[in-house]
Amino acid sequence: MSVSTSRPRDGIAVVTVDHPPVNALPVQGWYDLADAVTAAGRDPAHRVVVLTAAGRGFNAGVDIKEMQRTPGHDALIGANRGCAAAFAAVYECEVPVVAAVHGHCLGGGIGLIGNADAIVASEDATFGLPELDRGALGAATHLSRLLPPHLMRPLYYTGHTLTARELHRYGAVWELAPTAEELPEVALRLAARIAAKDGYLLRLAKEALNGIDPVDVRRSYRYEQGFTFEANLSGVSDRHRDSFVRTRSPEGDRREVTP
Repeated sequence: MSVSTSRPRDGIAVVTVDHPPVNALPVQGWYDLADAVTAAGRDPAHRVVVLTAAGRGFNAGVDIKEMQRTPGHDALIGANRGCAAAFAAVYECEVPVVAAVHGHCLGGGIGLIGNADAIVASEDATFGLPELDRGALGAATHLSRLLPPHLMRPLYYTGHTLTARELHRYGAVWELAPTAEELPEVALRLAARIAAKDGYLLRLAKEALNGIDPVDVRRSYRYEQGFTFEANLSGVSDRHRDSFVRTRSPEGDRREVTP
């Protein structure tokens, strides 16, 4: 697991997550990501942060294998708190955050991009919340920031995914890149336009926009997580997670969701 920060252009920090095979993050990974985004935004040399990932996809949520091999509820609690910390770090980053998405963006990935200030995506990107299939609830708070309610709700209930082009049509994606290889340049183009503004004013603007949001994303997401705990206490979550582990792909795909 690695979270690295680079500075490809003046005023721009790029935070990159790399956790093969599918960027399904362990508990510590969520905290590492939160720390990296917070530090990048706090650095006065930065006026915008680009959040991206290496490998097969942007993010596949939590590492369900870690959760199922850890006795008791420690991993579940850790994942809940780690996800909340990472999502909040993106939302509360002192400068605007541009999420650059390729491949799959599932579960926790929706939590990250739903709290970003802008999204760019490659044509191969897909977005969804397969929470109910994994015995979990969460990140509807963030999906609702991307889509109108009567689209968000059936997506949440069914676990259906949308393409990048569909999200672009609904106005949630700023710009599409034809390929994943071209995505970094698309992301940097938007980041450069933002970074060209006065850094002090950008920080004021970010704080002001958060202050007028109609929903408290921290409180809303923690409310959702309470129902995930209820599902776990009932035993239904373990049944779904155990089934997922038994039927995982031969490649060891640890694709998972947000608790």
